Amino acid sequence: MVDIVGIAANTIILGSLYALIAVGFTLVFGVAGQANLAHGATITIGAFTAWFVAGWGGGVWIGLLAGTVAGAVFHVLLYQVFVRHIDDPINVLILTLLAWFVIEYSFRAGIGSEPRSVPSLLAGSTSIGSVSLLYNNLLIFVLSWVFIGALFVFVNHTKRGQAIIATSMNEKGAALVGIKTGDITLLTWGVAGLLAGSAGVLYGSFRAASYDMGMTPLVLAFAIVILGGIGSIRGSLVAAYIIGFLEVFTTSAISPRLSGMTALLVVVVVLLVRPTGLYGRELPA
Repeated sequence: MVDIVGIAANTIILGSLYALIAVGFTLVFGVAGQANLAHGATITIGAFTAWFVAGWGGGVWIGLLAGTVAGAVFHVLLYQVFVRHIDDPINVLILTLLAWFVIEYSFRAGIGSEPRSVPSLLAGSTSIGSVSLLYNNLLIFVLSWVFIGALFVFVNHTKRGQAIIATSMNEKGAALVGIKTGDITLLTWGVAGLLAGSAGVLYGSFRAASYDMGMTPLVLAFAIVILGGIGSIRGSLVAAYIIGFLEVFTTSAISPRLSGMTALLVVVVVLLVRPTGLYGRELPA
């Protein structure tokens, strides 16, 4: 029998995590027109940074802060050292894919392939009917939306955020009115890294940290971005919950072996039926 309450609870939690992962990926694509495959590596960096910090006695909350900062720093360095010197989006795609592999296999060589548990942010649990919910998972939902909400406030209510919107609309036009589009693109990469790093810590606390943990979230992020509409953060938020539901329902009601399969089928259907996605090409927020 299908556990409707359990599916709903897991959809809400996973949907928030997928949304947090996807909006950072969408932000870079919407502003710079660059597909950053190293986004998956940033998730891994965030999770293992938190794991290291917690293991050294810093505590998981300090680990969350450190993982978030580490994600932003990685993105900034990746952009400054490599990406900003490349004009071709295909070459950026290849470069970030290589960066992802380098990070992934560096962790595998240095730590091993065994999953590592990132400590829970909050202990305890509660019950809704027959379903037991960990307070940690409920907190993951809250924190995911805190980060997403902070992004919306930043983009819509600050000068830098308005510059991000202007750059996403027309980079040449933004430059003509005095916006330093290079700095804005760097800022966008940094913000996306911050979101991915924090998502990595939360994802590692929800499941576990492993060297290849960024693969499934990145595939799902692709599906979410395509379903929601490339460049649309609002579309990504809606699509995250659709993909989250399909993922949870498929693995719970059919088979765990089909994890990720539904998302790929959604991508195929959307590309055939509605290539622009649910919301089409929009502003970042």
